[in-house]
Amino acid sequence: MSLRTSDVVPISEARARLTELAKEVADNGAEKVLTKNGASYVALVDAKKLDYYHALEEEHAGLVLLAEADIGLMQIQTGQRVSAVDLTQALADR
Repeated sequence: MSLRTSDVVPISEARARLTELAKEVADNGAEKVLTKNGASYVALVDAKKLDYYHALEEEHAGLVLLAEADIGLMQIQTGQRVSAVDLTQALADR
């Protein structure tokens, strides 16, 4: 979804129009970017969409962890790394 110029609102204006802006976001799925001193500051986003964004972040984090685990297993299989058990045994043998 692309932002229109009407979706960028100075925070000083948003104070006076908060109920109206919140209704636009909730009813139409619009997103509003509030600016402070001309720069993006915060955004108004539908709560359901925010929940969805958080779920996507969690899923992405899980995929990153799985990819890292896969890399680690491949490194162990190719002898680039040793397992924790082998490391503990090697240290105990010293």
